Amino acid sequence: MSDHHQSRFRIGEVAHLTGLSVDTLRYYEKIKLLRPVGRSLSGVRLYDHHDLSRLRFVQRAKAMKFSLEEIARLLEMREDPQHARDEVRELTHQKLAEVENQMKALETLRRELTLLVNLCHGTRDGCPIIEDLDNPA
Repeated sequence: MSDHHQSRFRIGEVAHLTGLSVDTLRYYEKIKLLRPVGRSLSGVRLYDHHDLSRLRFVQRAKAMKFSLEEIARLLEMREDPQHARDEVRELTHQKLAEVENQMKALETLRRELTLLVNLCHGTRDGCPIIEDLDNPA
């Protein structure tokens, strides 16, 4: 086995490599997004390359707006991808639908804000933005 596969990283090194906080790393272990991390004789957490790969997977999934619960399911499926294909596809389809709904809401918000900015620019008295925010929806 090469040194690459035997490398162990302390929690601070993993935090630096991943950009995650030490507290987040401990939390991920607590909620089982990470398998129990190996420990030195003195009790120091020692992460390996498999742990780093798993953490990067979690980060990519979070960037795609998957919840921690959904990520836990994806991690289970990651272990047996051939049997999980349909479930992964359905979960991803649901996430896509959520994102599309969020995009519609953001587009509506963009149009409303553009209108308010244009109204404010074209008026001499008062501020339509403040007046609009004062009016209940």
